[in-house]
Amino acid sequence: MSVVTSPSPTGAAVPISDGLSRAERRPSTGLWRDAWRRLRRNKMAMAGLTYLTFLTLVALFAPLIAPHNPVQSNIREAGAYRQAAWIEHDNPEKSGTWEYPLGTDSIGRDVFSRLVYGSRISLVVGFIPMIVILLIGVPLGLTAGFAGGRLDNLLMRITDVVYAFPALLFFIIMQISFGDTAFGGILNGLLLLFVTLSIINWTGVARLVRGETLTLKEKEFVEAAQSIGASRKQMILKHVLPNAMGPIIVAAAFIVPGAIISEAVLTYLGIGLRPDVNLSSPFPSSWGQMIQDGSKSYQSQSWMLIAPSIAVALITLSFTFIGDGLRDALDPRETR
Repeated sequence: MSVVTSPSPTGAAVPISDGLSRAERRPSTGLWRDAWRRLRRNKMAMAGLTYLTFLTLVALFAPLIAPHNPVQSNIREAGAYRQAAWIEHDNPEKSGTWEYPLGTDSIGRDVFSRLVYGSRISLVVGFIPMIVILLIGVPLGLTAGFAGGRLDNLLMRITDVVYAFPALLFFIIMQISFGDTAFGGILNGLLLLFVTLSIINWTGVARLVRGETLTLKEKEFVEAAQSIGASRKQMILKHVLPNAMGPIIVAAAFIVPGAIISEAVLTYLGIGLRPDVNLSSPFPSSWGQMIQDGSKSYQSQSWMLIAPSIAVALITLSFTFIGDGLRDALDPRETR
């Protein structure tokens, strides 16, 4: 590399330019640090991430935030449908009070406390099936894409069969078939819901990872690793999988809201989670159960329906914004 110099007053040569542009002199920060920098510039994605952080804290500290036990009925409030705190009613027993910020239901349970505890189920229902789906779909997609041939054809035909089965119909069949069994009663149906969501939703991840693997295994760095004697396992774990992590992370961000909505819909239909009457249960209520109860009495106590519906909408939007932000941040063609 040549260096252009000019004489200084003392006669010494002073470099004018080192031949490098400003972009070339910028230190390399790495893919993940650049992705985080781009993600921080996305205001909607950061708003979603902030809200999810807040919701996680609410779920963790629900016993300290909720003013009442979410499954304990107040006999004095039973049958009154006390309204939200800011709503006044001709009947003093139905007027709002800050003791019950969002009012009570027909048996005197605090709607706000049920909403706070419901965040636990929504986060658990979102993240645990997502982890299981990735554990099934990613290895299967990597194996099919890298092996090719008959194994690839066999795995993809199995994927097509599962993908072709209607998801909602499968959910209903599983819930009706196993809902009344001992397995279906574990954690009031949470375990059965995890299994149901995982069995039917891994196909999209498997197809995505297979496509990425087919592209990456033809790249020069994979061929170079193969030429120096690297095993298939080494090539997959050290070269293919790390370079496919971007699309996998984006897919994971979109899996979570789908699982949350599925839980709410199934519970609303009466084939999802069971109502819990255990005062010490960590998952005493879900937003789907609240929507089901609120739909029956929305004219008497509107916030029984409005509050959980807004909660489901906000958490779905948050994950959607994060998924869109991650898709842009992990795009190697993104230069902003």
